Amino acid sequence: MRSIGEMARDSGLSVSALRFYDRAGVLVPAWVDPVSAYRWYEPEQLEEARLLARLRRAGMPLADIRLLLAGWAGADTDLVRGLLQAHLRRLERGLAEARSEFSTLRALLDHRENPMTSLRTADVQLSVAAPALAAALDAVRFAAGTDPDLPMLGGILFDMEGEELHVVATDRYRMAVAQAAATGHDGPRVQAIVPLPLADAMRALLHGEEQVRLTVNGDRVSLESGDRQAAGQCLDHDFPDYRRLLHVPTGRRALVEVAAFREALETGPVRASEVREQDGASCDVSVLRLTDDGTVTLCEDGDEDQENVGVNREFLLDALGAGARGELILEVGDPTAPVAIRRPDDEWTFSMLMPVRLED
Repeated sequence: MRSIGEMARDSGLSVSALRFYDRAGVLVPAWVDPVSAYRWYEPEQLEEARLLARLRRAGMPLADIRLLLAGWAGADTDLVRGLLQAHLRRLERGLAEARSEFSTLRALLDHRENPMTSLRTADVQLSVAAPALAAALDAVRFAAGTDPDLPMLGGILFDMEGEELHVVATDRYRMAVAQAAATGHDGPRVQAIVPLPLADAMRALLHGEEQVRLTVNGDRVSLESGDRQAAGQCLDHDFPDYRRLLHVPTGRRALVEVAAFREALETGPVRASEVREQDGASCDVSVLRLTDDGTVTLCEDGDEDQENVGVNREFLLDALGAGARGELILEVGDPTAPVAIRRPDDEWTFSMLMPVRLED
């Protein structure tokens, strides 16, 4: 007999996915301990589990998988082949429809005036306190993207408007925003995407208490601190309209003591998860439950409460570190809504993490 942990390891399905398929009647364990409720599987069920993992990676609906596994167990090859062929046809039709829609979207983009152009070509020069800019960069750097297919996310956005400078970074699965007061610019809004190596070079200049000068001139950006300078080309892309991404329904809030919460995350229960919506990489998932009275609980494996929210543990630890406060506000809403980490004294410095699905 194989334990559920062994079955998960050898099949490519997570423990939580195996529990889900048990409840769905798709892959039922051969025996469940009546005392501990622990699941055990026959050795021959490993083949079915591996087949199930492949079918789910191929996107086959659960109803078809249930029928296909029944045919597989009964050696009904005609049924199995028929279901596979039908699903392949659905995928091909879906791909053809998606290609058509994307072709239309590209045509619309080609004929649409880009409202971001003026934001990237205007010139601006402003003054910022070095500690404020350093804190802003530290608060967002962890969320910057590295995906070569999305080069516009491979930098930090400097968004300048009036006496406000916002810096923003996102890799799709997390986003961080921070603000620093600025002077010297009272013109229209100007944006520049600073490549990460250049942003890091700028951060290295920010060790004093003096004012530094940030200049955007066409496609170039520079930061001057005393007689030192970091300068280079802006990324020639348009950054997503991050302000539209901030409209998330308010969830339940808890004021957490950062050091204690970090320790709880680092030593507490996690689930190993297949994370298809986060670059297909597996990760350790911390499962959170936040009650109306402001209590945060790290849920044990097997706790399937519908209010639970799964979060990539590494991302959450990074966000706590970037928060740079002894206490932070953790905001948890619907299990499909982003988790927010906010500073109690600064409404414009925060990060948001996309949740991880807890069931396959």
